[in-house]
Amino acid sequence: MRPEWVLLVSGAALVPWLYVLARTVPSTALVGRWNAAWVGLDALEALGLLSTAALRRRGDDRHRLTAAATAALLVVDAWWDTVTAAPGGALVSAVAMAVCAELPLAALCTALALGRERRPVTDATTVGTTTAPGPAVAPRTPITPGRRPTRE
Repeated sequence: MRPEWVLLVSGAALVPWLYVLARTVPSTALVGRWNAAWVGLDALEALGLLSTAALRRRGDDRHRLTAAATAALLVVDAWWDTVTAAPGGALVSAVAMAVCAELPLAALCTALALGRERRPVTDATTVGTTTAPGPAVAPRTPITPGRRPTRE
């Protein structure tokens, strides 16, 4: 079976499952290791942000993959923070974190994943030339989207 059909059937199968969950899962629960769940989620976000930055700095096109995963984690974090927050100050704090930090970072990661960020444009004719005395700088190999850069 083709992957798109597996995804389509799986997505469609989740629709009735959502109804079952809405009717059967209790609205409150006591959860063990709640702190481990939050620390784990935030650790994955930190790892995603750091690895995206490191890959992008190296010019490695795989930063788009880590950016996409990190964007999803940040949206999940914003959602989970707001729906699990107690009314009052905790909810205000969760909404503030979502609006001021998590969702803007998710938007940035999404833009990076889709390749919609702005990059400085260099004139190919001036790369590797100098106007002052000294050694010429070697031209950089252009990065093609979808390809992993190679080292020379």
